[in-house]
Amino acid sequence: MKRKEAMDKVKRAMLAMQRYPWEQGIASQAILALGDYELTFLMARDAALRQSHDGRLGTAFYRDDVAIMGDDYTVTDPAANGEAVLYVAKTTGDRLFKDAIQKQVDWLIKKAPRTSEGVLSHVITKKQVWVDSIFMAIPILSMTGHHREAITQIEGFKKILWDVDKKLFSHIWDDDLKEFEHKDFWGVGNGWAAVGIAKVIDSLPGDMLDEKKKLASFVRELIDVFLHYQRKDGLFHNIIDDQSTFIETNFAQMISYTIYSGVAGGWLDNEYLQHANKMREAAYEKVDEHGLVQGVCSSPTFAAPGTAVEGQAFFLLMEVAASKFDSDYIEPH
Repeated sequence: MKRKEAMDKVKRAMLAMQRYPWEQGIASQAILALGDYELTFLMARDAALRQSHDGRLGTAFYRDDVAIMGDDYTVTDPAANGEAVLYVAKTTGDRLFKDAIQKQVDWLIKKAPRTSEGVLSHVITKKQVWVDSIFMAIPILSMTGHHREAITQIEGFKKILWDVDKKLFSHIWDDDLKEFEHKDFWGVGNGWAAVGIAKVIDSLPGDMLDEKKKLASFVRELIDVFLHYQRKDGLFHNIIDDQSTFIETNFAQMISYTIYSGVAGGWLDNEYLQHANKMREAAYEKVDEHGLVQGVCSSPTFAAPGTAVEGQAFFLLMEVAASKFDSDYIEPH
């Protein structure tokens, strides 16, 4: 399948999928990266219209005098919509979007539940720290000028979830029970961490060069460890260090995207491109005739290989990031 055809099909399949708040968010990030600004506006508009009374984007399913939540479980996931909403707010000046992004950031800064050490909880019902939140919530903090808070959160997540021996992130820490609910080194979870930190690096201002260098060094360290576990086909196992788990597609897309972004941003060496290219080639082999990226952690349980919005979105994000190194890149829309 040729590149433009693959991208068009993957995009169409993604837009046909039902979406949770974070899935709407990652889909809108992919659409924004593609340069489809009209569709970005429409997706951001719906996230803003479905904003809950406490500020979480894309979570209110009905609205009377009091918003009724469609998904009142998640703390950080809705913030994934922030990037598209922020873009539309800046480009249009529309009060709907300006108010929406301010409310979302206020939720994260002032209202969202945290651990005793100030690390954002992933869920409302209990104090749990999930590696997913490094992507869902931290980049939009930096993108809206809360750079120090973003870095503080990264350091907090690293302190809790990063295994100093394996040099990988565990998935879920229960701060109430003071134990891991899911200690395994989930591939996609480590992907969320790498991509989230990469986005923060790229959003930090020029006068925070030391902070950029420190974060970039950490991402390089992560990638080097990931490459140790890469299969000959370019992919990885669902649990990175457990070969008995299924072979998963999306983690490779996420790390390929991170590498392309890092090299383009000047904080990763060009030698990493060969690894990104291998992951990208492997991902292409997983796109079926319908444009579905197969073999990713499948929605809605993410416990088996299949398809998911995030698998579609990261294929597109990977391709846009790779386009900076492809002279024959063709805009897909």
